[in-house]
Amino acid sequence: MSARAAKLREEGHRVFAFGVGEPDFHTPQLIRDAAKRAIDAGASHYTAVTGTAALKKAICAATARDRGWEPKPEQIVVSVGAKHALFNLALALYEPGDEVIIPAPYWVSYPEQVRLVGATPVIAATREEDGWLLTPEELASKITPRTKAVILCTPSNPTGSAYPRERLEALAKVLAKTDAYVICDEIYADLVYDGFQPVSMAVVAPELRDRLIIVDGVSKTYAMTGWRIGWSITPVAVAKAIDVIQGQSTTNPTAVAQEAAVAALLGPRDDLVAMRKVFAERRVRMVEGLRSVPGVKCRMPEGAFYAFADVRGLCDLAPGGERLGTDERVALWLLDAAKVAAVPGTPFGAPGYIRFSFASSLETIDAGIQAMKDAIARI
Repeated sequence: MSARAAKLREEGHRVFAFGVGEPDFHTPQLIRDAAKRAIDAGASHYTAVTGTAALKKAICAATARDRGWEPKPEQIVVSVGAKHALFNLALALYEPGDEVIIPAPYWVSYPEQVRLVGATPVIAATREEDGWLLTPEELASKITPRTKAVILCTPSNPTGSAYPRERLEALAKVLAKTDAYVICDEIYADLVYDGFQPVSMAVVAPELRDRLIIVDGVSKTYAMTGWRIGWSITPVAVAKAIDVIQGQSTTNPTAVAQEAAVAALLGPRDDLVAMRKVFAERRVRMVEGLRSVPGVKCRMPEGAFYAFADVRGLCDLAPGGERLGTDERVALWLLDAAKVAAVPGTPFGAPGYIRFSFASSLETIDAGIQAMKDAIARI
């Protein structure tokens, strides 16, 4: 799809990019200024494999401020983005014969990282009518003696759904009866709307902290995807294992980017507040727009910047006389016919759905929605 979208742009077409998984804002000026000062001050050498002491202290302080609990620096490994942190965990924790429970819809890398180390992803079903949230009953039904870990993402990519305290408490009761690691991806936790109150599993279930792992980073909250700074907060023994692994792969994350991340975490949050306000408006515009498209249904997400739309009503469309039939073919047809680029749900474990990012201007959202309606009307 990316290749086809690029070809359309080369041909002079306007492509409505609703597939992108990153904020469309510039990194805030104070963060860029901090990076410039760091370069001038000589931040061009190796740091400790697991990150600088200054950044680890900043992560501890920001976690206490934003998540309501304070880890210790020795629990933190700073990596080349949150995806790298998750891959480090796969190498450190999983081996052939292990099972890792992953609720669907899921971010595409979760099961693939499990498979890459020879372990088995066990997909747990969720339902849209239940907010795409894992139920304690479904979790319990997937647990076996081989369960090594459970991965939760809140708010979620691709659905934007977020776990309220009561559901996390219910899941924690099930997990307390196991010895599985609990991995919580909180990379979108600062991007929530309509007064939703995110809560960390570390606060909900402190009794699980000896096997609780938090993955986070600056990419989404501070529009710093390209800076590649993420981290894991783990039990100390796991952090030591990741230190060994990372020491034989990337070594430290970029020194300048670490200095920029310190400024992001400790600086004023005015830019975050402004960005979140814009996303909140775009969220409503995108979801209401999708709901106005014949054959499309869409739930209002609690967080992130994705609308996860039910497009099964478009599968019966037959441009050229051949029925589309699948979300993947619908997505490719939307790109060809409406120049709308979005991500089909099948790779996320949700056939019949398409993920639309609202990290685009209101004008782009409106124009893209209209292009979809026009394409449907033509057939």
